[in-house]
Amino acid sequence: MHVVEDEDAFVRLTHPFRQELLAHCYRMMGSFQDAEDLVQETYVRAWRSYHDFEGRSSTRLWLYRIATNVCLTALDHHSRRLLPSGLGPPSDDPDHPLSVLERSAWLQPLPGSPGDATDPAVIVGSRDSVRLALIAALQHLPAKQRVALILRDVLAWRATEVAELLGTTSAAVNSLVQRARVHLQRVSPTEDGPADIPEPSLRALLDKYIAAFENADVNALVGALRDDVALEMPPNVEWFSGRTAVVRFLERNVFAGPGLARLVPTTANGQPAVAIYWRASDGSYRPHALQVLTITPAGISHVVSFNDPELFPAFALADELVPGPPR
Repeated sequence: MHVVEDEDAFVRLTHPFRQELLAHCYRMMGSFQDAEDLVQETYVRAWRSYHDFEGRSSTRLWLYRIATNVCLTALDHHSRRLLPSGLGPPSDDPDHPLSVLERSAWLQPLPGSPGDATDPAVIVGSRDSVRLALIAALQHLPAKQRVALILRDVLAWRATEVAELLGTTSAAVNSLVQRARVHLQRVSPTEDGPADIPEPSLRALLDKYIAAFENADVNALVGALRDDVALEMPPNVEWFSGRTAVVRFLERNVFAGPGLARLVPTTANGQPAVAIYWRASDGSYRPHALQVLTITPAGISHVVSFNDPELFPAFALADELVPGPPR
């Protein structure tokens, strides 16, 4: 009975932090699947040390220390996950055959938005802290710089707390954070995003993009994209920058005719996203890709198309759509 009572108390104490711990591990790893596994490992370790916890620090701080150490150990055995733009410059030939890298090399999207933090003073629930561009940029940082930056700038830990976790000094932590900020600005300049556009305008642009895609309407697509739009399509290494190159690629390689694609709105990384279903020979629509969109007042500035149907279950998306007309 005592063990059961302890388990119940442990669950009540720790469960409210699960979603924000998932976002934390995702920022560290760049993989939703890895983050889920590491959160599970965090709770296993927390249960094992529960009797030694004794409330000497806040529950959140205790769990984040465990989760961060779990992630640091995992990073010793994992390669960094990137987007195609992190590997090289854009392709200048939309007609050239695409090359493919294995799935494990790529960043993954995060379903939905991170849950609200239980402490309003902590900004972990902010959607900006899981924006795809930020997560991609974080993967360029060495592990300790990544940890220091996340704990200081996202979770608002004190330098002394970070130093204790990393076994170093506050001065060393401040140096890590400064170097990380410089590196981050170099690989990820500030971009406009959903927070900068009113919801009705965002929805109108999203609907315009969906209709253009479903109807294979190139002119409508041009009207939805910004001049400097970028298109990335992991696991394909090549990516394209500029509306001319992006539209040319889609027109020649994707837009085979109206009614071949069906798009379902969803959310990933706190951003607008669409699930693309492709028409099969029997007329049904099967999972094809999940696109994360950066929508600005001037149009869509970035499309990251994760061409991996195995992502659909994590987003609670249907595994098939019945036939229907394009919009």
